[in-house]
Amino acid sequence: MCLTTPMSTSRLSAARVDPNEPIGRCEVMQKFRFPTWLDRLLPVVGGLLAFGALYVGGMLFVGASPWTIDVGYQPTQPVPFSHALHAGKLKMDCRYCHNTVDRAAFAAVPSTATCIKCHRGADENGVITTTAVRSKSPKLLPVRESYASGNSVLWVKIHDLPDYAYFNHSAHVRRGVACVSCHGRIDKMEEVQQKKPLSMAWCLECHRNPEPNLRPPELVTQMDWAPPEGQSAEVIGAEIKKNLHIQTKENCSTCHR
Repeated sequence: MCLTTPMSTSRLSAARVDPNEPIGRCEVMQKFRFPTWLDRLLPVVGGLLAFGALYVGGMLFVGASPWTIDVGYQPTQPVPFSHALHAGKLKMDCRYCHNTVDRAAFAAVPSTATCIKCHRGADENGVITTTAVRSKSPKLLPVRESYASGNSVLWVKIHDLPDYAYFNHSAHVRRGVACVSCHGRIDKMEEVQQKKPLSMAWCLECHRNPEPNLRPPELVTQMDWAPPEGQSAEVIGAEIKKNLHIQTKENCSTCHR
């Protein structure tokens, strides 16, 4: 430990004639040096930081992707409507309920009037109709209340594109893009869930190679359709694309208007 009084800078400059002459042990502080083993530790720390950044970035990327946040989305509906029963077992055409899907940009959510045709049970005069199906089922109470009050059933939308993306159902359905291509096997779902990501990359993949997703337009609602034996979906799709003069677009304004 140094006990002498340190000299000022001016005194040191005046006292030193030769700048190379050592000032003294107590007048110069030793320069601090980190231990040499830290040099060997720096690459390890750098590697860990890089791995951590990649891990966090990857988790955020995967966690925010449509495959993660949308696929499998299955909200609880006010009425437990079974597509497996209606579209599967009873073979009801999709267009009976979604009656604008081949004529408008939006696939209409069925109105209460559509549901009540089968489930009302009695007409305005109280006469039981021949089409009465589970007209007193407690599960269908929201439908009966909706019909009596005139208020819509508050269905929860599942396949919900962002507002900045434009999609026209009729433009796809009338050219042979089947319901199953975007919605999966609805006819096997007790409760509908989202099966496809509906992301921009997913849409572009089909626009760049639409042939596997095309079928005869009159068969778009046939969920279990398969190419005839000896034929492939790509060949059939290519023929449909040629006959209907389908020109898929990839420019931004197609979907972002």
